[in-house]
Amino acid sequence: MLRKSITPPALQSYYDDWCFSPAIESDGLVFLSGFTGVAADGSLPNDPEGQFIQAFETVKLVLTEAALDFRHVIEMTSYHVGLRDHLALFRQVRERYVTEPYPAWTAIGVAELAVEGALVEVRITASRTALD
Repeated sequence: MLRKSITPPALQSYYDDWCFSPAIESDGLVFLSGFTGVAADGSLPNDPEGQFIQAFETVKLVLTEAALDFRHVIEMTSYHVGLRDHLALFRQVRERYVTEPYPAWTAIGVAELAVEGALVEVRITASRTALD
């Protein structure tokens, strides 16, 4: 089973400085690392909606680097600081990106994330054969 790192140029520092791949492909499945609302330049939006959009835009960047899109997503796990406070808004943002048939999804409330001030981290699994 071969593994291939998928690292968009804008996220190369994740691989070099933090020693993790933004995504790994193995046997037609693409496993994305979790992404918060931090932009490639290191900025973090102050508002929840901005953070949620940025998290999905980073996921989109990685999927695009793998020649995939949100139609290939088969599973999503999201980790939330203040889950109940922001879940309705997160769902609204999520619906701008995911399409039917919707992926499996688990939303988990957490006390904190690795990035100070981050409200969400989104982790994705995609399949190359999802559209076959």
